[in-house]
Amino acid sequence: MISKTYLRYIWLLDTISCSRIPLTYDHIVRIWEGSPYAYMGGLPIRTFHEHRKSIEEMFGVIIECDKSNGYTYYIKNPEVLKQNPYAQLLLRKYSVPQDFSTFNMMRDRILLEEIPHGTAYFDNVVEAMRTNTELIIDYQRYEGQRETLTMQPYSMKVYNRRWYVLGYIKEKETIRHLALERFLDLQTTSQKFEYPKDFNPQKYYDNVVGIYVNENLPVVNLKIRVYGVQMEYMRMLPLHKSQCEVKSRYGEFAEFTYRVCLTPELKSKILALGSNVEVLEPAEYREEIMSQISASLDRYMKKNKEI
Repeated sequence: MISKTYLRYIWLLDTISCSRIPLTYDHIVRIWEGSPYAYMGGLPIRTFHEHRKSIEEMFGVIIECDKSNGYTYYIKNPEVLKQNPYAQLLLRKYSVPQDFSTFNMMRDRILLEEIPHGTAYFDNVVEAMRTNTELIIDYQRYEGQRETLTMQPYSMKVYNRRWYVLGYIKEKETIRHLALERFLDLQTTSQKFEYPKDFNPQKYYDNVVGIYVNENLPVVNLKIRVYGVQMEYMRMLPLHKSQCEVKSRYGEFAEFTYRVCLTPELKSKILALGSNVEVLEPAEYREEIMSQISASLDRYMKKNKEI
């Protein structure tokens, strides 16, 4: 679960930004006391102002007091909130309806996606990012290998309901991502690092689908043909932001092009679409996908013979 402190920030941000009327501090306290988060304790005035300050530092969102309107609070720069994908993700995943009593009555019929797990060290990583301080991480890879790594954390990313930390790892002398759920232990340090001015996390992932980045992989032109109802899914949820529909035949197929690196995660996504997708270009990648499908079919045929 995400920490209680972050839930309080999200609740306050959500409450003020979604309110249809200006809210005084007393109004906010009363809403808090009737919320599902009231079990975390009260909202004294000092804590309230500390939350405001933390929200500004973390998201760049300013909760301002309008003294001319009865000391009510409002979001001074709502455009920043709309443009902050991290804040939007947290609000979407962790905010709850203000009418919680109705929500609670329907809890068996409103099925929510599981919250990303492995967040025990979430707060520590965010704080290290904010202060540009190094972390010493006891890490165990999915393959079983355990190692101690010194990381300069640059950014965080959610993928497939998992948190990943991206940063420079001293022992590897390169930028890598680590799955937060694989942290066995974490030590904060006082060792400062300089965040590279030319590094942009968004651009770092520009040419990949998912989390895997290999700087040795070239960016290529990929063309696929999608069949049946999967065409509409693809239009609504593009495989990659570079997706461009170049040809279609109503009710039959649609062809899409991309500028991407051919990573293992991209291959998994394509194979997961099964018979609804066909790789057209590059020719060698088409052969690679065909080989993968053939290997899977051989495995099934072999199993059938054994049965």
